[in-house]
Amino acid sequence: MFMKKNFFSILIPFSVLLCISSVVLAQQRQVTGIVLNAAGKGIPSATVTVVETRDANATNQEGRFSIKAAPGQHLEVSSVGYRNNSVEVGKNNSVVISLQSSGKELGEVIVTALGISRDKKALGYAVQEVSGETIKNTAETNVVNALAGQAAGVYVNSSNGNVGSSSRIVIRGNQSLTGNNQPLFVVDGVPIDNSIVNSSSGGMDFTDMGNGAADINPSDIATITILKGGNAAALYGSRGANGVVLITTKSGKGTGFSVSLENSTTLSNPLLLPNYQNEYGQGGGQQYWYKDGKNGGNSDGVDESFGPRLDYRLKPEDIVAGGKYYWAVQAGFPQKAGDILVLP
Repeated sequence: MFMKKNFFSILIPFSVLLCISSVVLAQQRQVTGIVLNAAGKGIPSATVTVVETRDANATNQEGRFSIKAAPGQHLEVSSVGYRNNSVEVGKNNSVVISLQSSGKELGEVIVTALGISRDKKALGYAVQEVSGETIKNTAETNVVNALAGQAAGVYVNSSNGNVGSSSRIVIRGNQSLTGNNQPLFVVDGVPIDNSIVNSSSGGMDFTDMGNGAADINPSDIATITILKGGNAAALYGSRGANGVVLITTKSGKGTGFSVSLENSTTLSNPLLLPNYQNEYGQGGGQQYWYKDGKNGGNSDGVDESFGPRLDYRLKPEDIVAGGKYYWAVQAGFPQKAGDILVLP
């Protein structure tokens, strides 16, 4: 008896709920409509949801939609960049819903190849932008060094810490074992050569004279856009095979007259200074006299300091036959004991 009573107590509410649901479903009908913006144009891809049933559909390219709903239910419409709006389904099978702009920025606009501005979300390739303020705050005199750690896949190597030294930049690793792997630099639409400049003489010395992009003042930069990969840099041909660094400089804006002044100071201390000798002068074998700088004299074409002692006062035995400075007398330069050695 108890189990039978319990069964009916569960069955009756369930039957009532089923009847109510059947009535609602029977009342549902196809509701069509259009979603418009403030200018009266259709909003594509807006989401239309029946609040009570959570059934949803999306508008087409013209902003039109079709969905099943019953009178008294509510349709909620949402779209990116617009405020949500909700309307009640009435007796009519057609509705017009208007959405107001939320006033928020929809997407980030970025400068791509050849200076073309595009919505960043609409791009099908990897692009990254670095603001001029970020570059300036790094306090780097070389704009290439300022890009270190600012963009994914960008590697910056500085040759040394000296002022004016060159820096090398590679995007997504080296592409060639023997060729140039640095990206193309384009400043306000004009390609520039970012090759490392150096001087050497017979392989004996090397002077680092910086790279081309180091001539750009970081404070003059508005934005830097890094185009990664062949698809992003396709418009620049083979020169952009290693990527492209687009630099957009600042331009005049606002009204009136203004002057801005910036200053930066870099101090450095040498880690190690060379030891200099101040005992012997130019020449070789403690002999030297100048004629034409081309070895026309005695060791006047060398730059080593193995010549006579500096400010050496001659002794009597130095200027007689067999003396260590007798060669000066033989060359026609009379010397006197007690005086400093005199040579042309």
